[in-house]
Amino acid sequence: MIAQDTRIEIEKASNSRLAQSDIDNCAFGRVFSDHMMVMNYKDGKWSNASIKPFQNLSLSPAAMVFHYGQAIFEGMKAYRLENGEVGLFRAMDNIKRMNISAKRMSMPEIPEDLFLEGLKALINLDRNWIPSNADSSLYIRPVMFATDEFVGVRASQGYKFVIFTSPANAYYNSPVKVKIETFYSRSCNGGTGFAKAAGNYAASLYPANLAREDGYDQLIWTDAETHTHVEEAGTMNVMFVIDGKLLTPPSSGTILDSITRKSVVTLAKQMGFPVEERVITITEIMEAIHSGKLEEAFGAGTAATIAPICLIGYQGKNYDLKDSKTWKFAPALLKELNMIRTGKKEDVNNWVTRL
Repeated sequence: MIAQDTRIEIEKASNSRLAQSDIDNCAFGRVFSDHMMVMNYKDGKWSNASIKPFQNLSLSPAAMVFHYGQAIFEGMKAYRLENGEVGLFRAMDNIKRMNISAKRMSMPEIPEDLFLEGLKALINLDRNWIPSNADSSLYIRPVMFATDEFVGVRASQGYKFVIFTSPANAYYNSPVKVKIETFYSRSCNGGTGFAKAAGNYAASLYPANLAREDGYDQLIWTDAETHTHVEEAGTMNVMFVIDGKLLTPPSSGTILDSITRKSVVTLAKQMGFPVEERVITITEIMEAIHSGKLEEAFGAGTAATIAPICLIGYQGKNYDLKDSKTWKFAPALLKELNMIRTGKKEDVNNWVTRL
């Protein structure tokens, strides 16, 4: 085992851009904080870990990431807590999931302690970038990509790891309209659907654009083999409340193991809501719509948190769902989740890392 260099050098930005940034009203993913963490993998080890001012990166046109797609990322958040501290929500779960993605994409795993140490140092530097709005946060984007200058087909031997952050307000400003996709596929058995690989999202963009042209905000992806089973909803996992029961597809080789989905399922059970994690068929959803038993449908993800679905399109027809103002499951779960993430309620599950 080659020893890792665990030192993290810190170079502070000489001038903060915070005063020129309206972080309480900025669009999601458009404004970036003052600093970023950078680390390189070479000769079988991670080294040169540093935190430096947010800046552009320089890469060769021959960098393997451009040709063979070795790129993975994570999405996580930091919150301003009730007592003025800052909390990272389920950071270790994201770190572990990124290493699962790395293994699937033939990339080196990142030492968990070094990842967390650098993350904490970065957030401490830029904690003032967390918006003051009640439902806002600091979105954290770790990313790793191949850097070898080589155009032969093989796994790269060099990589760059970067963490940068962005003040985050609402991802969706209103309930979303979704279309059930029955032709294109997001993932298949034996593929990379369970990994947060950049290529997964690239492949989803064209069918998502087609859906937007038809007036939808996102897709509900179905299984690649039969297109009869519900999988994910665009950038989120998907949940349904049918006849008083919360239903969601389980994580699998084709469905991302969502941190937010797991949190919602855990909280629902702790709050006494009936929960089933199982295969859900499109037929079952349509029957529930026609019988009036589909009470709620929503997406769950880091960026969107909980996003109500107001309309489902299927085979050329649109089906309006019940007004989300009348719902009880999703609002109660969102309130509970936000109270824990902001320190307003006891964190009995030990999800929050306090800084």
